[in-house]
Amino acid sequence: MLEPVEAEFARPPIYTTEQEEALQDEDVETPDALSPAGLERHRTQMSRILSTHLTRVGTHTPDSNELEKGNGEILVEFEEGEGPRNWSQGKKWFATMSTSFLCLTVALGSAMPTGDLPGTAEGLHVSDEAIYLSITLFVVGFGVGPLFFAPLSELVGRKPIYCISIFFYFIFTLPSCLAKNIATMLAGRMLAGIASSAPMTNVGGTISDIWAVEERGIPMAVFSGAIFMGPCLGPLFGGWISYKTHQWRWIYWVLFILVGVVFGLTLLMPETLGVVILKRRAAKLNKAHKTKRYVTAHQKLQESSGVSFGQTLKTAMIRPFILMFLEPVVLFMSFYLSFIYSLLYATFFAFPIAFEEIRGWNPGMTGVAFLSIVVGIMIAMFLMPIQERLYARKPGHPESRLYPMMFGAVLLPISLFIIAFTGAYAQVHWMGMMVGGALFGCCMVSVYISANSYIVDSYAHVAASAVAAKTLMRSLIGASVPLWITQLFHNLGFQYAGLFLALVACCIGFIPYIFFFKGERIRKASKRAFKPAEKS
Repeated sequence: MLEPVEAEFARPPIYTTEQEEALQDEDVETPDALSPAGLERHRTQMSRILSTHLTRVGTHTPDSNELEKGNGEILVEFEEGEGPRNWSQGKKWFATMSTSFLCLTVALGSAMPTGDLPGTAEGLHVSDEAIYLSITLFVVGFGVGPLFFAPLSELVGRKPIYCISIFFYFIFTLPSCLAKNIATMLAGRMLAGIASSAPMTNVGGTISDIWAVEERGIPMAVFSGAIFMGPCLGPLFGGWISYKTHQWRWIYWVLFILVGVVFGLTLLMPETLGVVILKRRAAKLNKAHKTKRYVTAHQKLQESSGVSFGQTLKTAMIRPFILMFLEPVVLFMSFYLSFIYSLLYATFFAFPIAFEEIRGWNPGMTGVAFLSIVVGIMIAMFLMPIQERLYARKPGHPESRLYPMMFGAVLLPISLFIIAFTGAYAQVHWMGMMVGGALFGCCMVSVYISANSYIVDSYAHVAASAVAAKTLMRSLIGASVPLWITQLFHNLGFQYAGLFLALVACCIGFIPYIFFFKGERIRKASKRAFKPAEKS
């Protein structure tokens, strides 16, 4: 089972080292996989496999004595001090920085075109609403792609999926550069969105492959910075490219070149998934010695479980919908996160209205305004360690993860009120919008990390499916934003449109408080939630 990236954002960590080892060796999410009983079952199963007609061999080349020990299978495993988590610091950081850069490139791809959407519409002779679909379809791909890329990475490894993903992202960005009509543009953007979604799903797994639980603080800060800041940097880069070149196509050409460079980087990245490294080693030994005796513990565990990859893929695609519609925690938390995600994409259209239409700024300077959101994100990341002390008051209870979300639920409408009443008037100093943007960035990260941690903690044994449900809803709702947000601000006026969004934030702000006080009762009534008694 792929460990969801959202689990990595939580501090203190949701999974222990033992639980992670069980997750890495399980191909299907079982109800007791992370409970003490489940861990004991996992140890017993592994011990039985390792002691049944297996000769152990490390990653060194076996000698003739090892081959002559009998007809039993030979276990291929890492020797003392080997494996991805024992790599040098330089190699670990190369893998961390390169995969984080993949996420940054994907995030830029979703937001850079917003730097000159009106110019793109004019160039392709279509309406603004038609060109907004280029953003919508790309974001839809974020929700569809992970359903396939996540389980596939467990089968063939992280690196092949990154290479395939970025290669097709590179190829399908080219139609946008050369598009002569809207159909070509939209088809290319949809396919590019699906192809590019793999890093957003799998980089958390890469980091957990190479860093121990207690070492992930700084690596996760780097990765999360790419995740959260990438969409805000996109309008900045796209705006200046359009302003300086006076050609909307250059936005896509720069993105095309960047993705090409990143694809070259994926070819240099090492494989980090230990079970795949050992599987390849076993295949190489079998080929060299013309035998089928070399196996890995993971392969034996797969055989003993009787679960095929097809069954795993089916579970990965069906269970998220079951959780989404039948579990209140997943449903309401996903809805709140979808609203936050929608607001982020709303700023791509609201900021140009406030600064270009109302204040007369150029697209480049409008892009600079997005740095206010980046500042808020950095402040939130800096304040996250406070959550550790709050969680320590009642550890082991998912509701202890909700303190940042409750703070963000109060801060969110305040930020939207500030944006609504300062962005609508040219005579109001632009710093008002900057303050609102910074507050929004801060509450966005606070809510996002807290709610994600709560979902993973509440459904630890089926966390990948719970996160997939959230990701799908978030992507579909977020993708709809470009289709209605401009009309909302133009028809209601900037102030009243912003006021409407702020009031919606007020109306749903009670969600984290309800789960904080009643969440334990809700989880106990659920057949699928992870009960606290099972974790203790």
